Amino acid sequence: MYRFLIADVANAHPSPGHLSTAQLAERTGLPAGTLRMWESRHGFPAPARLPGGHRRYSDDDVASVIEVQRLRGQGLSLSAAIDVARSRADPPPASMFAGLRRRRPEIAPTVLPKRVVLALTRALEDEYCAHATRGALIGSFQRERFYRSAQRRWREIGRSADLAVALADFATLREPAGAPVEVPIDERHPLAREWTLVINAPGAQACLAAWEQPAPAELPDGRRRFEVLWSFEPAVVRAATEVAIEILARSAPAIADRLGAVTDGHGAAPAPDLGFAGALAHRMIDYVGTLVDAPDGGRGEAA
Repeated sequence: MYRFLIADVANAHPSPGHLSTAQLAERTGLPAGTLRMWESRHGFPAPARLPGGHRRYSDDDVASVIEVQRLRGQGLSLSAAIDVARSRADPPPASMFAGLRRRRPEIAPTVLPKRVVLALTRALEDEYCAHATRGALIGSFQRERFYRSAQRRWREIGRSADLAVALADFATLREPAGAPVEVPIDERHPLAREWTLVINAPGAQACLAAWEQPAPAELPDGRRRFEVLWSFEPAVVRAATEVAIEILARSAPAIADRLGAVTDGHGAAPAPDLGFAGALAHRMIDYVGTLVDAPDGGRGEAA
């Protein structure tokens, strides 16, 4: 975030925090109506309010709006550009779990054994496939070998998506034909400890982010425990998508842009799709009941 010192002298610009909408429009070259539309749809920029309700902006807001315009000029969608500008103003999320927890602190994490997390993940993936919808699919697999063991399944899952992204310790960024984009993450990155799935599509929205609790190396696989956040509320899924965009913007900006373009507006629905939510709830209950004692599959090894 750029910061400016404004001298309080005659004929100088108003001091930080005292710019009206018209003055912000003059400083940035954007019409006031466009600025109000951005605020209404994206919560950006976020002005202070005077007691009478009038908006007031700071020089940081000026810099952020100019940064969004610059990113838009590079080809980013509006949603992705705003996400990047926000990420540069705020501390970047360390991981999906940490970023989602910071944005939605009201969601209480649940501690679950690995096989239950596997069952929940499979239910989310299969219900997405059953709807044959579009949108975006994002999953973190920690290690490349874990993804390779589930690659055939994810190739089928991602067939319906406009964009499917897999994160693991791949050697390079790859976009294989007919398969999810492979985005490398450093094995020392906090995300490498996490198990994540985000589904953001019209009529099908859900997310799960989990991190493994520290345990002795010799702990049996069946006793491994994860702290899990999950939801099918559109606003929460949108927040998870924004965190993913922020993470990808630093290592794979072109993929972050595509993700923003694909999901722009999908997370803004006022309420969950009740058909998807109901079917997903039934599938989750069924899978937890039938898979909790089943051997771990490829996706289960990912954590």
